[in-house]
Amino acid sequence: MAKLNVNGKVREFEAEPDTPLLWVLREQLSLTGTKYGCGIAQCGACTVHIDGAPVRSCVRPLASLEGKEKIVTIEGLSKNGSHPVQKAWAKLDVPQCGFCQSGMIMAVSALLKTKPNPSDADIDAAITNICRCGTYNRVRAAIKVVAKGGATKMAKLSIQHADGSTT
Repeated sequence: MAKLNVNGKVREFEAEPDTPLLWVLREQLSLTGTKYGCGIAQCGACTVHIDGAPVRSCVRPLASLEGKEKIVTIEGLSKNGSHPVQKAWAKLDVPQCGFCQSGMIMAVSALLKTKPNPSDADIDAAITNICRCGTYNRVRAAIKVVAKGGATKMAKLSIQHADGSTT
């Protein structure tokens, strides 16, 4: 049996060496928060962290991993949705359909770890994930909210929520 360190736990699985990491996470380890979108590393729905770096898991074969890398999926980012990026996502109602959001959150959290106050150019360079619903303005606003310590006024958005309140 092969082993991977996923979300802080060593997990065992059986798979061929050319199997993409995404399929082991979803099918063998039942971590279904990481999504399959395109299978060619373009959309980013499959983004996970490997040793802190964002990686498109749909094209990362198991053979490229030694088993000692620290892999973090959306399930491992926080136990209860308390990561600052997840909080900003909720405050600003970033997702619409939500399919791409786990990968987007993983890409954003990696960016903010290396650049806590990213410029628009930094965001453009690092966040190449595709959102079919077009929530890019809210994603950018959420990044800025996290960079400013959670102050939603910094996002410069006026979002009316279903309960009538605004952010």
